[in-house]
Amino acid sequence: MRRPSVRRLTALFAAALLIPAVAGCGVDEDDAGLVIYSGRNEKLVKPLLDELEKAVGTTVAVRYGESAELAAQIQEEGAKTKAGLFFSQDAGALGALSTKGLLEKLPQESLDKVDPAFRGGAGDWVGTSGRVRVLAYNPGQVTKVPDSVHDLVKPEWKGKIGYVPTNASFQAFVTGMRVLEGDDAARAWLGGLKANEPKVYDNNLKVLEGVGKGEVSLGLVNHYYWYEQVAEKGEAKVKSKIHFLPGGDPGALVNVAGVGLVKGGSQTPAAQKAVDFLLSEKAQKYFADDTKEYPLAAGVTSTVKNLPPLASLDAPKIDLGKLESLQETLKMLQDAGMV
Repeated sequence: MRRPSVRRLTALFAAALLIPAVAGCGVDEDDAGLVIYSGRNEKLVKPLLDELEKAVGTTVAVRYGESAELAAQIQEEGAKTKAGLFFSQDAGALGALSTKGLLEKLPQESLDKVDPAFRGGAGDWVGTSGRVRVLAYNPGQVTKVPDSVHDLVKPEWKGKIGYVPTNASFQAFVTGMRVLEGDDAARAWLGGLKANEPKVYDNNLKVLEGVGKGEVSLGLVNHYYWYEQVAEKGEAKVKSKIHFLPGGDPGALVNVAGVGLVKGGSQTPAAQKAVDFLLSEKAQKYFADDTKEYPLAAGVTSTVKNLPPLASLDAPKIDLGKLESLQETLKMLQDAGMV
């Protein structure tokens, strides 16, 4: 999902009220018992949110948009917001609201359903599903896949890399590199990548297609796009492969989609029921089976063929709440001439 440029971010607060309201479950926001601001794509989660409406026992309206924009809108609306629940595509937008004190603390019982690594340090948001950054590669062009994103700035990869600089997950990964290694290291890496003339794509699926066609040898993507392609076409017809990076490399970031209760409304009881539903076995199986993400609660594990268990991944150790410094990342990408 595309995120806003730095220039757009400066106007987000003014533009926030222009984001159209969408009654995703068939009711207007003013008539709903619970209003969800969802940074997750409607096509991806609408079937699940229809089930959520039954589970919480009240009418639900859903406003879809980009996570960063919806978080900015909640900040702009303040106490007047209609949102009772924020369903974010990434941890950074939840961290931004947590930093501003706009989320309610969740019951410990809900928090304890998810590993501490995948929930907010202040106890006011919790991850609902996880995704991993990986390298996609063309086995006909790559004999030794790099084990670190730092290798991608070497001359041997010039003109051979595909990526999506406007993609939220790519930007979250860069933010993670800033948190883990510092701004100077992240800036130097971006400069090296830019010097290697990577090919820009519109989205992660097109990166995968480009890798499969041999347009580029490597691509920076999230894991589930590849598994979705395999489920759709069959592995024999998918020409790319993916590589999970070892050693706590910043390129192996595990980010989460998650939820938080928006502070100050009368919807808190219904929003809490919604959180519990999203952490339930039914919802967690939806993430595992339908979106090919990693379930994070209810003891559910993915049954997707050849998907490494979450516990086996050698992801970097990072406080996901610190991914909220998106504006600094966007400024860095803009300075590097990437967005």
